[in-house]
Amino acid sequence: MKPLLIAAALLLVPAAAQAQVAAGSLPNSFDAPARPASAAAPVQAAPPAAPAATTPANPRAEEVLREIIAGAQAGSINYALMTDDLAGKVREQETAIQPLISGFGPVQAVDFLGAQNGADLFAVVFSNAATQWVIGFDETDKVAALLFRPAE
Repeated sequence: MKPLLIAAALLLVPAAAQAQVAAGSLPNSFDAPARPASAAAPVQAAPPAAPAATTPANPRAEEVLREIIAGAQAGSINYALMTDDLAGKVREQETAIQPLISGFGPVQAVDFLGAQNGADLFAVVFSNAATQWVIGFDETDKVAALLFRPAE
């Protein structure tokens, strides 16, 4: 299932290389590596997998994620936690996203699943839904990337 995108910004990439990403088109690199560009390319041995991160890339990630979810459920998202770009994207989608997140019910559990390229993946279980959330921060410690999807 395609991820439901709140908003995303590329992390840890020079500003000149950043680009907008359309909703639903993000590859899910937390679950599987990107596919090779050409099936005709010779098969080479894959490099050894990096050990899975056991702690979030940002120690505040869970706390901030919980605050954003609580704000969405209460109808008052704290946009000061976000970059201006992300805040604008979330505001554009707030009327659709807020009722959806509210419908998930109270948060039952938040579990860290891994980190990649400075972004953290969490499993968030609500009373009515199981979801996965990605949250990433920029160099000023503002949320620059945020997306969620149903748990797989």
